[in-house]
Amino acid sequence: MELAWYALLGLFFAGYLVLGGYDYGVGLLLARGVDASRRRAALNAVGPFFLGNEVWLVAAVGILFGAFPVLEGELLAGSYPAVLAALVGVILVTAGVQLRSRPEGERARGAWDRVIVIGSLLAALGWGVMLAGLLQGVPLRADGHVAGVTHLFTPFAAATGLAVLALTVAHGATFLTLRMPVAESDQLRPLARRLLVTAAVAVSAAAVVGLSADRVRATAQRPAVGVLLAVLLVAALLAARVALGRRRPGVAFVATATALALPVLLVGATLWPYVLVSTLEPNASLTVTDAAASGPTLRLLGWLAVPLLPALLGFQAMCWWIFRGRTDGRAPVYW
Repeated sequence: MELAWYALLGLFFAGYLVLGGYDYGVGLLLARGVDASRRRAALNAVGPFFLGNEVWLVAAVGILFGAFPVLEGELLAGSYPAVLAALVGVILVTAGVQLRSRPEGERARGAWDRVIVIGSLLAALGWGVMLAGLLQGVPLRADGHVAGVTHLFTPFAAATGLAVLALTVAHGATFLTLRMPVAESDQLRPLARRLLVTAAVAVSAAAVVGLSADRVRATAQRPAVGVLLAVLLVAALLAARVALGRRRPGVAFVATATALALPVLLVGATLWPYVLVSTLEPNASLTVTDAAASGPTLRLLGWLAVPLLPALLGFQAMCWWIFRGRTDGRAPVYW
C-alpha cells in the first residue's frame, strides 16, 4: 500500500513538472524581447491548459499531506527556502498570466510580463533545488527532525536548479513549436534546438557535479540506476533536437516531457527504499514505510482516490483532445 501511494505521489509531481513545466518555459521565453503581439500569442498557446496544469501540484501536495505526513513535515521544514521560492513563483505566474490583459497600456502589460518571467524563474529553480536537496541527503537528527537548511546551498543544488531551469525553457520552446502557427513555429525551431543542447549540457554538468560530491555518493542507495536515468534524460533531449530537425514537433514534445519527468523518477529510484537519507545519523534515515500514514488511513484515502484519479486523467486527456492542433487567428484569446 505504501509503495502504491509513493508511486502515485511521484506520478502527480512528475505530471506537474511536465505540464506546469511548459507553462513556466513559455513564461521564461517572454524575456526574449519580442513584441507584445507575439508575447500574447505565446500565452494564448498555453491558455486552454494553464489552470488545469496547476491541479497536478494540488493533487501531489494533497497526497503528501494525507499519505506521507511525516515526510511532509520534515521535507517542508528542511527545504522551505526552495519550496517557498517555488510556490511564490507559481503564485506570481498565475496572477501575472490572468491579470496582464486587464490594463490597456503596453507599459502595464509589459510589467505583468516581467512578473510572469520572474515567477517562472523562481518556480523552476525552486523545484530543482528541492530535488537536489533530497538527492544529496538532509541533516536529519536522531530525534527525526531536520537541522537547518544549509544543505540546500551547495554546488550540486545550484547545478541541479540551473539544469531544471534549462529543461523548463527547452520544454516551453518545444511546446510552442507544436502549438504556434507554422510560420511562427519555423522561426522558433532553431531557438528550441539550441535550448535543447543547452539543457543537455546543463544536465550533464549537474550529473558530473553530483558524481564528484561526497554527499551525493554517500546518499545514493542505487547509484547505477541514477546514472542510467541521467543518461536517458540527456538522450531524450538529444532525441527531441533530432525530431525538431525533422519537423516532428509532436515527437520532440514527448521527448522533452519525458526529460522533465525523469528527475522525479531518478530521485525516487536512487534513494529507494528511503525518502530522506540522513547525513548526520544513518539510523535516522526515513524509509517510505516509516514516512507513510497508517494502513487504515491509506485505505480510506484509496477510496477517495478511486473516483478522483480517473476524473483528473480524463479531464486532462479531454482538454488536450479538444484543443489539439495549432493556434491561429480563430483561436479564442485567453490572456
